[in-house]
Amino acid sequence: MVGRRHLTVLGATGSIGLSTLDVVRRHPDRFSVYALTAGTKASELAALCREFAPAYAVMADEKAAAELQALLADFPATQVLAGESGLVQVASDEACSTVMAAIVGAAGLVPTLAAVRAGKRVLLANKEALVMSGQLFMDAVAESGAELLPIDSEHNAIFQCMPADKVRDPAGAGITRILLTASGGPFRELAADKLRDVTPAQACAHPNWSMGRKISVDSATLMNKGLELIEACWLFNTTPASVEVHVHPESIIHSMVEYADGSVLAQMGSPDMRTPIANGLAWPERIDAGVAPLDLFAIGRFHFERPDLARFPCLRLAAEAFAAGGTAPAVLNAANEMAVAAFLDGGLCFADIPVIIEKTLLSVAVAPADSFDTIFAKDSEARDVARALLSSC
Repeated sequence: MVGRRHLTVLGATGSIGLSTLDVVRRHPDRFSVYALTAGTKASELAALCREFAPAYAVMADEKAAAELQALLADFPATQVLAGESGLVQVASDEACSTVMAAIVGAAGLVPTLAAVRAGKRVLLANKEALVMSGQLFMDAVAESGAELLPIDSEHNAIFQCMPADKVRDPAGAGITRILLTASGGPFRELAADKLRDVTPAQACAHPNWSMGRKISVDSATLMNKGLELIEACWLFNTTPASVEVHVHPESIIHSMVEYADGSVLAQMGSPDMRTPIANGLAWPERIDAGVAPLDLFAIGRFHFERPDLARFPCLRLAAEAFAAGGTAPAVLNAANEMAVAAFLDGGLCFADIPVIIEKTLLSVAVAPADSFDTIFAKDSEARDVARALLSSC
């Protein structure tokens, strides 16, 4: 066993963050919590601080930080910080060895990149970081010597099915295809004309997984799988032509890797994020994650089907954005975040989420993704365009 790992959890009050802390709670001899961060949930973060006693707690802004400071007035063990500078500090501090990157959306890119540049073990649950900055992000990993381990259940499954020394050279390992699984979401069998009537509550009621609201909507539109397609291409140095999406409603096979000799290796497990989290925290060892044993007799059968790109065009849009290259994936991500937020607020029909995304992609010119400044500028431009489109709906 390696020495005790000191962990920063970016996004501690979200579903991934809470699952991470549940695994940590089971192994106090292996892990200690160095820092916890949250957006606006000060009371929830305060309770976690009292349990795990991190050196630092970071809130998204000064107002939320002041609220947390008041809640921890009698708890001097934890120092409260605020904003992006605080996130960067706790992600890159030399006292921290491992960073769980679980802030949802574009907001997670800067602190995740800071952790990479500091050479940490980075457990990547924030797919948007790679979607937005792809080559620049992977270049930063190579330059710093950071240890990048995927935590999304699908990418972690792919990682587990590959030789550890061939993750960036799948062809050299004799790998011919990556088979990326998708649950299909809650509307997999819903008629196209009914998609206009679905509510945020219905979209967030995933049949298998317990996830945050934004990711749940992405799963319902299949944009989550589109973002994962892009992420897989960067993580495993491949192209969409070598990645095939399989809708697998049981969510037991988390992804597969096909080899030249005809072998297909699959990673299976219950739909519980604590499994890939434990894999990343302890890799290359295995530890108890608190997950119940898989009962294949109870499941009985596995089903697979092709994704319906006519009803769920977000997957197509993601593949097209990756093919366009440059800043197109960052524009895709920004437009999706704006559209999903509008849907969750009751200001957009579910079926119009891909419409807003496609119109934004057509309206924002693609530029070379040659710097993070360019990427952030295109992200901002895309949000302005999407905002104007939403206002006209």
